[in-house]
Amino acid sequence: MTISTARLGGLTTSAQGLGCMGMSQSYGPSDWDESIATIHRALELGLTFIDTANVYGAGHNEVLVGRALHDRRDQAQLATKLGIDFSAGSGERVIRGKANYVRKACEDSLLRLGVDHIDLYYLHRPPQDAEIEETVGAMAELVQQGKVLHLGLSEVDDSLLRRAHAVHPIAAVQSEYSLWTRDPETTVLDALRELGIGLVPFSPLGRGFLTGTVAPSSFGAGDFRSSSPRFVGEAGAANRAIAAAVAAVAERKGVSSAQIALAWVHGRAERLGISVVPIPGTKRIKWLEQNVAALDVELDDADLAELDPLGDQVVGARY
Repeated sequence: MTISTARLGGLTTSAQGLGCMGMSQSYGPSDWDESIATIHRALELGLTFIDTANVYGAGHNEVLVGRALHDRRDQAQLATKLGIDFSAGSGERVIRGKANYVRKACEDSLLRLGVDHIDLYYLHRPPQDAEIEETVGAMAELVQQGKVLHLGLSEVDDSLLRRAHAVHPIAAVQSEYSLWTRDPETTVLDALRELGIGLVPFSPLGRGFLTGTVAPSSFGAGDFRSSSPRFVGEAGAANRAIAAAVAAVAERKGVSSAQIALAWVHGRAERLGISVVPIPGTKRIKWLEQNVAALDVELDDADLAELDPLGDQVVGARY
């Protein structure tokens, strides 16, 4: 199949990307060789938008992605992030954004990735120690130096996005968005439309829940979903009705639940009037190929009538 492209501000990417976080953390044991093979297969299929962050696996993921791309750099649009800092220890998280930190974080990421520039550089969360103008101003300097080509933000609201964009054009906002997480539609959509900024949904499969293939009993050691509010207890039991509704549409159309969930996200681009480039994460070729095939799934009005209301039925917080 031929994968179409999409525009995130001035950056052209494949219409779907690959989230690499799970190759290094949060979803159980990792496998270096299988992860590298999955990234290579993504590029072969035309899935060229590769997403990582400096905090994933405490730097491990950037090293992994960099090794996967070392002889394929010109085939990929590489995105990484800065801001989340666990260096204080004891699980204490600080969101940093001071100018000196921004400069150092970029140099460290370039070194781990083994590249001379980053195609899309995100601020991972709104900073706690600086105003957004200082942080984005420092990131803009990286663009001027050629170390970064485009800037992005993650999990911001309308007001913060407008303030950041006034300092330097923002190409994309990465936020959780899926059939069961619609927050960006009420928090940032207006600014995305008005400023021509793309949305990059992470966890478009609801961290696997919407695939209908995961249950608390299957979570291994190190899988953070074992304590995620939407997955466990009464909330998890109630939310199984959402996964069942997705499965019913999938069975009718002869595809997988994952493909239905992804097709719904892809279809939101036209309905919302913005560019939408989801980045489902996986560390296995099997699931990568399934996710890519979602680009060929078309949902009709009857399908959407069943799927659209599911966002109002979710029980439990995201975190």
